[in-house]
Amino acid sequence: MRKIAIGTRGSKLAIIQAEELQTRLKQTFSELETTLIRIKTTGDSNNTTALAEFSGQGVFVKQLEKSLLDGHIDIAVHSLKDLPTEIPAGTTLAAVTARLNPDDVLVSRAGKLADLASGSNIGTGSPRRAIQLLVLRPDLKVSNIRGNIDTRLRKISEGEFDGIIVAAAAMLRLGWADRITEYLPVEHFVPAVGQGTLAIEIRSGDKQVAHVVSQINDKSTWQAITAERSFLQALGGGCRAPIAALGTTSGCNLKLTGMVAGPAGTQILRATEEGAVSDPEQIGGNLARKMLEMGASSLISRSATMPEH
Repeated sequence: MRKIAIGTRGSKLAIIQAEELQTRLKQTFSELETTLIRIKTTGDSNNTTALAEFSGQGVFVKQLEKSLLDGHIDIAVHSLKDLPTEIPAGTTLAAVTARLNPDDVLVSRAGKLADLASGSNIGTGSPRRAIQLLVLRPDLKVSNIRGNIDTRLRKISEGEFDGIIVAAAAMLRLGWADRITEYLPVEHFVPAVGQGTLAIEIRSGDKQVAHVVSQINDKSTWQAITAERSFLQALGGGCRAPIAALGTTSGCNLKLTGMVAGPAGTQILRATEEGAVSDPEQIGGNLARKMLEMGASSLISRSATMPEH
């Protein structure tokens, strides 16, 4: 078997994620040789511009996909929430790892969400998080924040922010569970599609690599994220639209919770759909149709031009 090159972003979190994949592959194929290739993405090169202001999608994945198509790497590993539902011709989403906690979390120097004083400044680079936060606490100030987790945490200790909202999985992978102030409930903070999961993207037709990664694909996570991504794709959600979904499996049942919002201060919609785990695409499509009937299309179109917080 040939040596497999794994492409990854160069951040501390991305390297941890890629090494996690390396470990899983080594446990499954003891003779397999792998190497990590660090690749700088547009999102890493420009860590000051608000994410919603970038044109198009995939600011954290495009350079990895180019290296994949050019043959410089054999696997591109991503945080699945960064991977658009439409990926380039010639590439395939081949596997996902078992999902870590998909929740959003608050990291704060001023206590839990309910304890924050009116006017407290909370940082997030996500319109999805910002809008759901302001529905609960319209008296808070929400400011855009970019940079790696270390940088964001430092801005709390330096007093620039009273708190930040980030993915629980990021904090857990970095070993910083003790710094989490509060896990935010899914009923109020529906996470990003694919949050907590690693995506393994390969070249279409590479049968050898496809076989290798298929052995570590987590079936229940695959079913859940397939429903989530089908929901997002059916809504035509762009990078600016605050659309979220979380699929959970229990036996033969799959439950999908979705959220669609307009610009801050406007309507927010939530709904659920359930069905057989064997039909994740249908569940995602059904939930999308249900939310379109609730008025999701209008909210999405209004969000397409909203300014970043």
